[in-house]
Amino acid sequence: MFPAFCSQACSGDWRRQHQTRKLEMLRFWRDGLERQLAALNASIHTLQTQIERDRNEAGDPS
Repeated sequence: MFPAFCSQACSGDWRRQHQTRKLEMLRFWRDGLERQLAALNASIHTLQTQIERDRNEAGDPS
């Protein structure tokens, strides 16, 4: 007969591999989110700069 899904001997290795894959996946997602956040921050900064420039050109003190 075949042993159960995973015997006591391999359960530690499987768990460690599973956790490693999960950590890599989470880091991959975080990297993508950091790229998106950097792009959003750059867009916000550009818009703020343009708004400030337009205010200065129009002579609007507010």
